[in-house]
Amino acid sequence: MTMAAQLFSFPVLTVAGAVEALLAIKQFPSYYSSGSHLTAVIGMILANYAFGVVFWAFLYPRFFSPLRRIPGPRAFIGAAYRSIVVREGPSGDIFLNLANQYPGEDLIALDAFGRQMFVAKPGLLADLLVHKCYDFAKPRRISAFLRRILGDGLIIVEEDRHKFLRKNTMPAFHVRHIKDLYPMIWNKAGILTRALTREIDSNATPDSKGSAIVELTTWASKVTLDIIGIAGMGRGLNIVEKKSGDPLQELYEELLEPSREKLIFAMLSLAIGFPAVRLLPWKMNSLFIYLTSSLDKICRELIKEKRDAIVKKEDDHFDILSLLIKSDNFDDEALKDQLLTFLAAGHETTASALTWASYLLANHPEIQAKLREEVTSALGANAIAGEPLANPAGVLKQLPYLNGIIYETLRLYPTVPLTMREALHDTQVGEQFVPKGTEMVVSIWQINRSPDLWGADAGAFRPERWINTDGDGKPNQHGGARSNYDFLTFLQGPRSCIGQEFAKAEMRCLLAALVTAFSWDLAMDEDKIVPRGVITIKPENGMHLRMRPLGRVV
Repeated sequence: MTMAAQLFSFPVLTVAGAVEALLAIKQFPSYYSSGSHLTAVIGMILANYAFGVVFWAFLYPRFFSPLRRIPGPRAFIGAAYRSIVVREGPSGDIFLNLANQYPGEDLIALDAFGRQMFVAKPGLLADLLVHKCYDFAKPRRISAFLRRILGDGLIIVEEDRHKFLRKNTMPAFHVRHIKDLYPMIWNKAGILTRALTREIDSNATPDSKGSAIVELTTWASKVTLDIIGIAGMGRGLNIVEKKSGDPLQELYEELLEPSREKLIFAMLSLAIGFPAVRLLPWKMNSLFIYLTSSLDKICRELIKEKRDAIVKKEDDHFDILSLLIKSDNFDDEALKDQLLTFLAAGHETTASALTWASYLLANHPEIQAKLREEVTSALGANAIAGEPLANPAGVLKQLPYLNGIIYETLRLYPTVPLTMREALHDTQVGEQFVPKGTEMVVSIWQINRSPDLWGADAGAFRPERWINTDGDGKPNQHGGARSNYDFLTFLQGPRSCIGQEFAKAEMRCLLAALVTAFSWDLAMDEDKIVPRGVITIKPENGMHLRMRPLGRVV
């Protein structure tokens, strides 16, 4: 931090104000009576504070900040927060527009105080995400808010705690272990298709030709919670099969619903901090505390049951919770935090991705038909979702169109479209000096859709990007991008998504099952489909599809 910035920090201003007042009292004793000494000190300190506000709000960003020459809109409220409550179009488009407005710029200043910088090009991401990853952390007010939803787990913790936790959870996400989960995931996919068929049959009318409208977002959340229930806790939640609602699923649905009021609540909590928002007479405060406290209570009960199962029943599940308990490195409070993280991140992200994949296929019936043909050919014409398959991992991972559709969905609709990192001390990214406290904003949405990186059709749904063109026709994992930093859905480096292979396994099984069991098209107005959310992006008005079980006479 610059010398000027240090001199005008509020602790220094406080001491300086007190010293100035004492000097004034000593210099002009006749002016100050003994009873006014305290008033003089307080007044001088407040005057210094006022000057400090002027310094930080106007003088520092324009004359002293090492970032002062970086161009940008420099709005009073930065785009990172405004994007949460934007009314027109996807929030990520704000950053695409900014990149177009300031072409060729690696960094764009977002706020009037010069403390929030948008990383518009991938050239600086190697330092931010990999080489100097631990020079940065999530801004404290953001971590404090997200901690209530995600727990103090792998997504929230920083530095040595992050390294320790990642090392202790990596075995649960090893490629061999994920391969062993495919039969379970495929079985859950079959349960989903049967439940959807029952709903369609019960809602179909004589004029609907065997079809019915299904709101897919809720079903996607249910099935992914069922999957993480087994993979994360070794516990069959069986939410898809329940006729009545499940408390865990309903809590998450209520908590993560992208309603306007909840988005405003989240924006204020992230921008000024949850403790400040909590002082407001707002029903959202009590609702938020009730929902997060209820999740805490459920997680504590699940941990107690798992401990009892391990001790009394010699539980040998190789699930995440069992692994953490058996390591003997975590008390129940820490286990609760890790469970909150894996429950939320392990189901909501994949549910969102599955919803957006289904939407894209509804809008591209020719691609949906081509995928159905590929999957049916690979699994066999008589394959039924959920029935045992020989080597499902080996088969599904090799299907070029299936994998191309999954990667292209994740590119266009990254489930977490924005991340922010705050410099913990003075550091540097590329050749740019970054003072302590500077917030670096990375729009995953903007990088993934950048025409500079992905070509003129960057916004188009083109699964063929992810299929090799050298003659072998096999799936690839780069989409034709020149750098690993051009595709950021799972981030890169030490803080990249630990569960990305698990998420792709879920997507392969669930999408393959849906496309072989149903055909579908969009059953709502296109302009009603808007990505919204705080942690993950979901369709603001749900995803209503007209689904028809295959094999029916139309």
